[in-house]
Amino acid sequence: MRVLYAILWCLSWPFVTLFYPRLTTGREHTPGPGAYLVCSNHSSMIDPFLVAYSLGPQCRIHYMAKAELFRIPIIGPILRAVGMFPVDRAGGGAMAIKGAMKLLKAGEKVGMFPEGTRIRSEDASEAKTGAVRLSARMGVPILPVYIPRDKKLFRFNRMVIGAAYQVELDKKATPEEVEQAAETLMAKLRRLGGVDQ
Repeated sequence: MRVLYAILWCLSWPFVTLFYPRLTTGREHTPGPGAYLVCSNHSSMIDPFLVAYSLGPQCRIHYMAKAELFRIPIIGPILRAVGMFPVDRAGGGAMAIKGAMKLLKAGEKVGMFPEGTRIRSEDASEAKTGAVRLSARMGVPILPVYIPRDKKLFRFNRMVIGAAYQVELDKKATPEEVEQAAETLMAKLRRLGGVDQ
């Protein structure tokens, strides 16, 4: 599977780079081997690719995808081969969380978008709590990555990788404390993009 991931990464890299060239800063912040969460703001379907290509082929990121896609012939096996795992939105996401926990336990990297859906405006962004809960529960750090919301075709787009950090929430954390941890993550992303100075 890792070999197929590397092959597909190399084959698709020129096309994504042609349409969305990147200037990436902060690669030195990328943790070494081991499990961690890659968390980014989200405004386009191209975002997972931009993050993957900014971090490099050695950093295989497992992203969630709609469960329906995995039932499509050819598409489903390819999604699994590149490390994606299904999320059943109608089921409340429990299957996706279990899948993410299993991957993290195995020392893999999991990609998440804390906003939960594509958001076009910084003003409209609001953090969900899944990523910070996973970080605290699994004891893995979060690597924040900022993606420009107004991406330009055929022009350099500035990607910023921030310092990884560990979310500290005990089992008795209040909903307000969890929400504050989620907002702290979004604030870090905004600062990386120079949005929230």
